[in-house]
Amino acid sequence: MDDNHLGDFLRARRAALRPHDVGMPSHGTRRVAGLRREEVAVLAGVNADYYTRLEQGRERNPSPQVIDALSHALHLDEDARAHLYRLAGATPGDRLSPHSTGRVSPALRQLMDGYPNTPAFVMNRTLDLLAVNALAQALYSAFTPADNLARMAFLDRAGPTFYTDWNRAAQATVANLREATGFEPDNPRLRELVGTLTEQSADFARLWQSHTVRGKTQDAKHFLHPDVGPLTLTYQAFDVREAPGQQLVIYHAEPGSPSAHSLHLLGSLHATRRQDRSQHS
Repeated sequence: MDDNHLGDFLRARRAALRPHDVGMPSHGTRRVAGLRREEVAVLAGVNADYYTRLEQGRERNPSPQVIDALSHALHLDEDARAHLYRLAGATPGDRLSPHSTGRVSPALRQLMDGYPNTPAFVMNRTLDLLAVNALAQALYSAFTPADNLARMAFLDRAGPTFYTDWNRAAQATVANLREATGFEPDNPRLRELVGTLTEQSADFARLWQSHTVRGKTQDAKHFLHPDVGPLTLTYQAFDVREAPGQQLVIYHAEPGSPSAHSLHLLGSLHATRRQDRSQHS
């Protein structure tokens, strides 16, 4: 990971746009894909030399007005716009110590355990699984270990089989990690994880360069579990107010659906195995 996060983001998003995307005519031969720096400057109403300095890292703290103008010029959605603000240091109080979000409160653990029929887990911005309930443990039992959603998707051999639509899962995972760089660009855990994934996974390295940003809110996921077969689950993600950076993620299946029956069977199998292990230990 380099240190010019703001410039890298601006450059990647500029490269993703064509003149016709922003209603501009295209003149001359383009040596590289995407908009020219001068075109972005015109769209944002800023000096072309100033915009060049932003991309090159020679200027790192644009005003909120400039950030808004660039967001509009680059057609950023809300997640990407918020990410740009953080990269520009315009969101005071968002950055946290990398060690401040590792402990899950006993009350939250108790709440998760109160959902015996649905997987629930707590993760941090680097997608480390900090706490899981019994059914989440069963859901991710194919992974060794079930420790980090990014590592599991890209480096664990169970990943491509477990995630039925692996490409979509991979893209979302990288976009979640990219968002974390805006909150904690100097987090050593994040640097270590991205470095490892970049070195060991060509797919991750390719997707990382897209600078796509997305936070977890809600979505449907399709899994192929080795014990119970296909599962279609919907998740909801909730920010943990007492521990900024943590999210509680809860999966559920459509009531009465095949996935709901499979999830119930998975819980029963997991409980039986735990009981057998305790009897033989």
